[in-house]
Amino acid sequence: MLRIHNSLTRRKEDFAPIEPGKVRMYVCGITVYDHCHVGHARMMLVFDMVARWLRASGFALTYVRNITDIDDKIIRRAIENGETIGALTERFITAMHQDLDALGVLRPDHEPRATQYVPQMLNLIGLLEQNGLAYRATDGDVNFSVRKFAPYGRLSGKSLDELRAGERVAVTDAKQDPLDFVLWKASKDADPQEARWPSTYGSGRPGWHIECSAMATALLGEALDIHGGGADLQFPHHENEIAQSEGAHPGTFVRYWMHNGFVRVDDEKMSKSLGNFFTIREVLAQFDAEVLRLFVLRAHYRSPLNYSDAHLDDARASLLRLYTALTPGVHTPAQVDWSTPEAQRFRDAMNDDFNTPVAVSVLFELAGELNRTRDAAVERQLRALAGVLGLLERDSASVVRSGLRAAPVVAGLSDADIDALVLRRTEAKRAKQFAEADRLRAELQTAGIVLEDSATGTRWRRA
Repeated sequence: MLRIHNSLTRRKEDFAPIEPGKVRMYVCGITVYDHCHVGHARMMLVFDMVARWLRASGFALTYVRNITDIDDKIIRRAIENGETIGALTERFITAMHQDLDALGVLRPDHEPRATQYVPQMLNLIGLLEQNGLAYRATDGDVNFSVRKFAPYGRLSGKSLDELRAGERVAVTDAKQDPLDFVLWKASKDADPQEARWPSTYGSGRPGWHIECSAMATALLGEALDIHGGGADLQFPHHENEIAQSEGAHPGTFVRYWMHNGFVRVDDEKMSKSLGNFFTIREVLAQFDAEVLRLFVLRAHYRSPLNYSDAHLDDARASLLRLYTALTPGVHTPAQVDWSTPEAQRFRDAMNDDFNTPVAVSVLFELAGELNRTRDAAVERQLRALAGVLGLLERDSASVVRSGLRAAPVVAGLSDADIDALVLRRTEAKRAKQFAEADRLRAELQTAGIVLEDSATGTRWRRA
């Protein structure tokens, strides 16, 4: 049985969806005002892995991942660039999809944009006002009254007094309490027209937190099985989502809350101020996308992930070992044989709160066995289990030859050039011209080409 660590209860729990056999999962997506960074990559890859495993386990999954296409950062960036909000967000949505497609992140079933759900947000705010949890402030905003929602603080595990002392609570004179948060922001004189919506509260736009509550309930109903996101969203965003959703619709909003750990860079917190902030595109200019995928999956999703070039180089070498074990050529995806001991260990690991480090170790065990036996059944099983994680789905020969280097190779030799030199070396060896064979190997080595001789012939790859 699948067990999931629930951030709300702080323990692993047996997974029992609201409706047997069906899963409703919502994940907070990207605010599209810039290119996605490594932290976004980890979150997207983690919940792509979760979605893949739920489906591999036989669940009928409905996966919703939103796009925030209106907020303060977006408005500021559009004004700075002298472009419309729509042009800015569309450009970065396209870039986001390109990045995620490269990483093998499957598209969710629904990808709602906040600007498409403003009427639903206003309806939700109206319910909160009717229930005595929302009030109109003197500055024109509509705020949520936190102290009137008794369970507030369950997800963060902090009391209201502790939260009030926190640094992430915005304070304005118009709030009845510093903890209160905005549901509807009144328009400011400087706001562009496309950031204004008419409402009974006056011209304005939705606050960030109300967006997800409205989109989740509109697409999945008032109760969700899984809600996920990065650890930075646990408070205040997800805490506020609970307050809004359960304040409007009494009952449990989410059964299982999941949060992936932070990304650190060379053992320091990733941040723009430290200058260690990397976009996905910057990483993929140096490393193959599947290398980044394996790098993320080798760590447990809840643990901190230390990003460095050295760690990515190690992941590259590890992925090459897996591909090197495979028979060259494109293969039809195989079905997993769940009766084998390796598959059972893989399944047990994934059912233990998505323990991908153990699941990935099973792949290396199979690769080792394949190298020893060259058993076709072992190879099918390796490919099938790896495919569950979105790995080893390419032709092994082309991958090994590339060396999994994303940057252009400065070897000056095309694949055809290398094939010709390898053939000349093979012919020299057959003719017992060993000095010439050694010279050709040295020439290839100088050009950054690694040769691997075996009983079946010579394979090459770029170093």
